[in-house]
Amino acid sequence: MKKIDHTQLKVIGNIKLKEKPTKIEMDASEDKIKDELKDVRKKLGDWQDVLYAHHKYSVLVCLQGMDTAGKDSLIREVFKDFNSRGVVVHSFKTPSHKELKHDYLWRHYIALPERGKFGVFNRTHYENVLVTRVHPGYIMNENIPGINSVEDIDENFWNQRFKQIRNFEEHIAQNGTIIFKFFLHLSKEEQRDRLLRRLNKPSKNWKFSPGDLKERKLWDKYQDCYEAAINKTSTENAPWYIIPADDKPTARYLVAKILKDELSKYKEVQEPELAPEILENLDQYKEELNAEK
Repeated sequence: MKKIDHTQLKVIGNIKLKEKPTKIEMDASEDKIKDELKDVRKKLGDWQDVLYAHHKYSVLVCLQGMDTAGKDSLIREVFKDFNSRGVVVHSFKTPSHKELKHDYLWRHYIALPERGKFGVFNRTHYENVLVTRVHPGYIMNENIPGINSVEDIDENFWNQRFKQIRNFEEHIAQNGTIIFKFFLHLSKEEQRDRLLRRLNKPSKNWKFSPGDLKERKLWDKYQDCYEAAINKTSTENAPWYIIPADDKPTARYLVAKILKDELSKYKEVQEPELAPEILENLDQYKEELNAEK
């Protein structure tokens, strides 16, 4: 199978989404790619056990992408071998009445993973510079001082919001959260095919919403907003990776491989050593238990 240098998927400097591939050839069958994923996700699950015992870091995985990009199935397949208590998934929908009483980052902050655990944001705090930028009228629901009409939402507003997001991520990174941000880069043609499959397959009809077609008509605007968000917020502590997403098995494998390779660099994440007094008496503890037979 073709080896992929995942540093080539990492965003360093400014990029243009139109120049990034939505599909990558792995020179391997689908079954081979799935087998490789199984191996990688098993190692990730084992690493999470050690992370829990070490209890100093947490891991935040952020997934963004257009509708049908494959976020849900990627979560299912990549984290399948995790202890179910070691990973928590949050899907952020339209803010609730209570959430709108706080600043836009509040609901994301309180959902951050505990030390020793993975947290997955399926759609993330970046919705606040994506869907709200495509539909700036949504900002009015936030009741922000100085924003009295859509006309008040100018480029300075968005630059300030990008800065706030960078500061948020820098803060949590400095306090032990390891951050990964993945943009599942889907082609417009592949999205069309996936939407049609939802319509043509009765068991998938429930996934379709007429709103999907309305948002699809804004494809170019969304691409511009994604490009701006990625360029403004890919940092050393919270990098973006652009994952070709037209082929789901490949996208899942790439995300899992990046996680494993990058997390393996944290050499200090080790199981804690036993206290000397416990270590000295291990044979005694074994004898006590064996005597119960």
